[in-house]
Amino acid sequence: MKHVRSIALSLIFALAFSCTKKSENGASSSATLLIGEYGSMTGASATFGQSTHKGIQLALEEQNNLGGIQGKKLELLSEDDEGKPETANAVVTRLITQKKVLALIGEVASSNTLAAAPTAQQYKIPMISPSSTNPKVTEVGDYIFRVCFIDPFQGTVMAKFAFENLKAKKVAVLRDVKSDYSVGLAKYFQETFTKLGGTVVVEQNYQAGEMDFKSQLTEIKNKKPDAIFIPGYYTDVGLIARQARQLDIKVPLLGGDGWDSAKLFEIGKEAINGNYFSNHYTTESTDPMVQDFIKNFKVRFNNETPDGLAALGYDSAKILIEAMKKSDLTSKSIRDELAKIKDYRAVTGKITINSQRNAEKSAVVVKVDGPVNRYVTTVNP
Repeated sequence: MKHVRSIALSLIFALAFSCTKKSENGASSSATLLIGEYGSMTGASATFGQSTHKGIQLALEEQNNLGGIQGKKLELLSEDDEGKPETANAVVTRLITQKKVLALIGEVASSNTLAAAPTAQQYKIPMISPSSTNPKVTEVGDYIFRVCFIDPFQGTVMAKFAFENLKAKKVAVLRDVKSDYSVGLAKYFQETFTKLGGTVVVEQNYQAGEMDFKSQLTEIKNKKPDAIFIPGYYTDVGLIARQARQLDIKVPLLGGDGWDSAKLFEIGKEAINGNYFSNHYTTESTDPMVQDFIKNFKVRFNNETPDGLAALGYDSAKILIEAMKKSDLTSKSIRDELAKIKDYRAVTGKITINSQRNAEKSAVVVKVDGPVNRYVTTVNP
């Protein structure tokens, strides 16, 4: 009898364990599919993480309202990396090893993605960056994807716009020397601009968080450029614009998608008006899908207008959902399905994942007009 009771207890414990156990690749026997997200919810570039998070939330909520995936609900586990590379790697390690997520979405800043991507690759957990544009990101390995265009294309877009649309023949470059994003984008802009026949008359550096740019701007002013390319983040760009105007620098300022934040105008005020940057989508699009996204986002988030980061967060979650629906809900099969994404119609344009796991898609150029970014032109890859 004792032997029988012992066997019975063993079976009960085994059954209880099997009902709660998560497999090594993140698949779970529960009714919930765990998706990890990491981003800068706080810190200097907090609007990046907050906007992306809202886009991801909306996409997952919509799918759950449709019944989830294969009868299971999607659960988002979000971690704040404070915009710091070392923290990004720590939270991704926790999401994978402790939370046992099935897949990851993040980060925005290329430096933070590059810090964490090797961990996702090591554990073979598919990771989708919504908006890290540095080419090195997906070179980390075959489990790393993105839904945004990359800097060689973005740099080309703005170089051609400066040379052909603005008729600029001489430009200055002011870059954040500690940012992979800024240094890379500056490099590709310069290469294209010089190939077109233009001249880069001066290069100046700064580091994120600086408050005084007048020394660099004075050097730039002395070279009399036709435009200034500033591939930085909105937090610094707003201050740079104000100090440039204080020095009576009147030429156009140009930048990349790191400018995209509602706080750009809040920081830069009137000084940032009339300047241009490349972006992933425009709220002025007449595409019904874009307008539906904007309407639904406003309903969900207190009439807030979604920026490009919100749209990319939404699209990254949508292609992950698409891959999961076609998979057997293991990390490897999700990875394999992500690699097959082709002509997926998304808010930020049709997405095709190429052999380097980058998205082939268009870019738009917008002009800052107060808190609104006005559509100027579309550039195809």
